[in-house]
Amino acid sequence: MLSEQNQIWLDKAYNLLQEKMKRELERVGSKIPFAAINGQFHDLMMPDGISWWTNGFWTGLLWQMYHATKEEDYKAVAQETEERLAEALVTFDKLNHDVGFMFMPSSVANYRLTQNAKSKSRALHAANLLAGRFNPTGEFLRAWDTNSFGSGDVRGFMIIDSLMNLPLLYWASEETGDPRFAAIANKHAFTSLHSILRPDGSCNHIAAFDPESGEFLGGIGGQGYGEGSSWSRGQAWAVYGYALTYRYTKKEEFLNAAKQCAHYCISSLAMSNWLPLSDFRASAEPVKYDSAAAAIIACGLLELAEQVSEYETSLYTGAAIQMLKAVEEKFANWNLEEDGILTGNATMYHDDRLSGMSIIYGDYYFLEAILRLKEKAIMIW
Repeated sequence: MLSEQNQIWLDKAYNLLQEKMKRELERVGSKIPFAAINGQFHDLMMPDGISWWTNGFWTGLLWQMYHATKEEDYKAVAQETEERLAEALVTFDKLNHDVGFMFMPSSVANYRLTQNAKSKSRALHAANLLAGRFNPTGEFLRAWDTNSFGSGDVRGFMIIDSLMNLPLLYWASEETGDPRFAAIANKHAFTSLHSILRPDGSCNHIAAFDPESGEFLGGIGGQGYGEGSSWSRGQAWAVYGYALTYRYTKKEEFLNAAKQCAHYCISSLAMSNWLPLSDFRASAEPVKYDSAAAAIIACGLLELAEQVSEYETSLYTGAAIQMLKAVEEKFANWNLEEDGILTGNATMYHDDRLSGMSIIYGDYYFLEAILRLKEKAIMIW
């Protein structure tokens, strides 16, 4: 039960989101946006085109709004956008570990809401591509195919982000009755417990393995401040990813991991007025925030709140609301003439090219968190 003050804030945020999304729907239509440049979303602005990892999130926003409001325009445009996204499965050589981000909010969401057979087929195709990235000697899902960090051979890289793609494999096992998808997901998740998760609940972004022998070689800083740091969006993927893995497996190791990561995030955020620094272990200056990390962490905490005992629920729900209120106050753009909801995003600690802009996944997770609190969200993951 929310306090009266929090309920008033939540209702206001939901009403503002409805107004904002209606206007964005009119302007954006079936474009596939990434970042709002000068207040405007553009179509397929990233170099990988239709294969870019965030391309499912606009569709996810539309399906969440359709589920919450039952307004048919959201459904129609979501289906148009999914038809475009399906092109990535034809030229699949540019796809990688992030197909869950692409096809859970699009094809799986469509299938769950409409029983669309084509959507099911697309999602199963994506699940097979993800399963094909499994390294059986190291027991992990390979991340990228090319090197973006100057860190040597990437054939043995796994990353914390991949935890959020595992639901695609669990879903595929449920739909097909084939246990192999879930077995791969389980092995990857267990590998992450000793290679990415640290005892204090912080995480490496990248774990490097010998791709031939499977030997663990160590952690790499990746998109964070540096080696041994704690990139906040990586922490967000860990909180939500481990909580979802527990939802599917009911294995206590993953619930405990989600709690460890959540407690690390909560304590770090409490020291920065509930606004997430881009890296929790970065130098004091310059101050860099990542509002998307807060939205993702909030979703993870709300997922955790559904999995724990009644005596723990208020901790996770209360912390999620504190984060959401803080980022809404500082970073929300409610101008109906401009695209994008949350400004203040940072894609990488050492890359400021998109810093401060509204990025589509930040908007998606903010909306999902608000709809979760309103009990209007569809369980996409």
